[in-house]
Amino acid sequence: MWLLLLYAWSGQAQSSVAAPYVVIPGGLYIVGKKGHGINPYRTVKLSAFRIARKETTNTEFAAFVKATGYITDAERRHDALVYRPGLAEFEWHNDSTANWRYPNGITYGSIDHKMDHPVTCISYQDILAYCRWAGVRLPSLDEWEVACRACTTTDFSFGKDTSLLRQYANTWHRTDHLVPDSSDGYLFTSPVGSFAANPWGLYDMYGNVFEFCSGKTKLNHKPTVVHARGGSWWCSPFSCHFFNSYDIGSVYHRASFSNQGFRVVYPAGHNRAPR
Repeated sequence: MWLLLLYAWSGQAQSSVAAPYVVIPGGLYIVGKKGHGINPYRTVKLSAFRIARKETTNTEFAAFVKATGYITDAERRHDALVYRPGLAEFEWHNDSTANWRYPNGITYGSIDHKMDHPVTCISYQDILAYCRWAGVRLPSLDEWEVACRACTTTDFSFGKDTSLLRQYANTWHRTDHLVPDSSDGYLFTSPVGSFAANPWGLYDMYGNVFEFCSGKTKLNHKPTVVHARGGSWWCSPFSCHFFNSYDIGSVYHRASFSNQGFRVVYPAGHNRAPR
């Protein structure tokens, strides 16, 4: 194990504070968790890649829509799912007015003053359309985890002390969802980069929004099921506990939730800059 870790560390992630991407070197990395049914403990070999330091924002998605006239699934299907006070864990409200412009429904206002927040209420199909336009792609399940872990093998990149999570993530801290929780300053999403970065300079790898990834788990072969990682503002230690380095969530590819977003990858060897 230590030889593998040393091999991975031999090409540490490279970035500057101002750079929008972090270069993850190619090499052998440890991923997964011992005893995990979906994501077992193992070694993977990856080629170098560049991953966005922050989640894709409303500003970035708005540029795509302005350039292409793209209409999202939620805008066409009117089926976005959002949180409403009083709902129990894992219950969502179908708000026909919710979409990426009104991510919690018209009742909660537009994104006009939230352009630096992660874009939400978009489906996996919407994200693929954005990636084609921007010349980027989603990280694979393994790439996301390697970037998240930053060569650590604990459940969190900052170690085992879950009390430190407040420094790194916008999550839910109440024992249930019946009463709104804004104890960390945010009821829903927070501006990207509001919390501390992981050791490789990546923000919001835990919490804020679930981040879609490409690829399938060994138990999922359905073309309509896709995966997202990292947990969200909705997740708490008492219900959805996916704000960690190893869990993998599953969702319908056309579903649009107010806690779903993404960050992108740009191949390290390519010369053309992403949009």
